Amino acid sequence: MEEVVKHTKKESVAFANYLSGIFAWMFAGLTLSGIVGYLIAAAGDSVKAIFYNPIALIGLVILQLGLVIFLSARIMKLSAVAARGLFMAYAATVGVTFSIIFLTYTSTSIMRVFFITASMFAIMAFIGYTTKKDLSKLGMLLLMGLIGIIIASLVNIFLKSSGLELVISYIGVVIFLGLTAYDIQKIKKIYAQFGNAGNLAVLGALSLYLDFLNLFLFLLRIFGAGRD
Repeated sequence: MEEVVKHTKKESVAFANYLSGIFAWMFAGLTLSGIVGYLIAAAGDSVKAIFYNPIALIGLVILQLGLVIFLSARIMKLSAVAARGLFMAYAATVGVTFSIIFLTYTSTSIMRVFFITASMFAIMAFIGYTTKKDLSKLGMLLLMGLIGIIIASLVNIFLKSSGLELVISYIGVVIFLGLTAYDIQKIKKIYAQFGNAGNLAVLGALSLYLDFLNLFLFLLRIFGAGRD
């Protein structure tokens, strides 16, 4: 019995270290996105060159989607260096589009919303880590909800309804809070089955990076203070 307890503790410590590594890469990606966004925003002409040029903006979006799809599909066939490099490259491209928020919102509100996001993310990550309830069905519902708000956001491009945008933002917060818990549990399940195999840690970092980033952006729409 004592040996079983010791083995279980070792497994728990090993997973905790594995998860810490995932969080480290996630925050490294977020940090890079923030730095790139801030530097580009500081050079106003660079922002105009991107956001007032439809071809450049569309190309940037296609590049980001391509990197996510490629990473998700080929992650286990890449070397560790290549997988981490592509993840950071994706984070850098997100930082380019991220630059617009530094011109739209005050620095104080950005920092305030970031800490709110970090607190909410930490709570949901803890729930996903500790809960015994299977969140698989919830994950499917949340993914369906995500598709719903993407469609609603596209429709609102033409409607330009501030009320609908606010509703979408609140729903988005709920969805990405749920996805945070779901993804943590999924990472835990994958680790139990495959251990620290290949580049699964990078894939986990990408999932949590997207959860955190989208949660932050939706909260910023709700609580962010615009520049005069």
